[in-house]
Amino acid sequence: MSPTRRTMLRSLGLVSLSALAGCLGGTAQPDDGLTDTPGDSTMTDNPGGTRPTGTGGPGISLRSVDAAPDIPIEPAVDVSEDVATDEHPPQIQVTLTNTSDSEILVGEGRAIFFEYVTDDSRELMFLPAEQEWPAEAGCWRLSEGILITEEYRMETFAPGESKTKFVDLYGMAKEGEDSCLPVGEFRFETQISAQGEMGSSDDSQSATWGFSLVLE
Repeated sequence: MSPTRRTMLRSLGLVSLSALAGCLGGTAQPDDGLTDTPGDSTMTDNPGGTRPTGTGGPGISLRSVDAAPDIPIEPAVDVSEDVATDEHPPQIQVTLTNTSDSEILVGEGRAIFFEYVTDDSRELMFLPAEQEWPAEAGCWRLSEGILITEEYRMETFAPGESKTKFVDLYGMAKEGEDSCLPVGEFRFETQISAQGEMGSSDDSQSATWGFSLVLE
């Protein structure tokens, strides 16, 4: 276990809402053939495989990204580290832009950037890139459950302002599981809520937005 990738949960100020760990069944298996998105000719099938030796662990690529929701905050996602190595797990960057001409409050302040968000099958989890987490370097499966505070945070966006955060991809902690990152296609989504600067619920708007990525 690499000491450079571990930190005590109490040092993060986390208190219990739910432990995202436990017996969640077997590791997700890759499909015999990934379903291509219409019009996407860049993806190729790679049943049961990972990147060739020498290029690191499983690599990620975006399969599909939802259209911008009809609210005054526009999300976008890009891959910033496409391959798992001994130095870093796969990583994405999430950018949110205020498309209105007034200040808005956006929440929940962590989930809108996909921090602590799991995929639909609860095989994977995005965690803030600037922190260290209990996972073996090069493997990047969490060895412990992560606890999340119950608080609801808000981010303030000035008119036209964009904010970007980086999140790293980890395998969820599972009892008795000794494999690393699974391969296959995984769907992530979150809810984005936006309201006026006074925080009035009368002008609050929300939408669900997400994307699918492939590990291979």
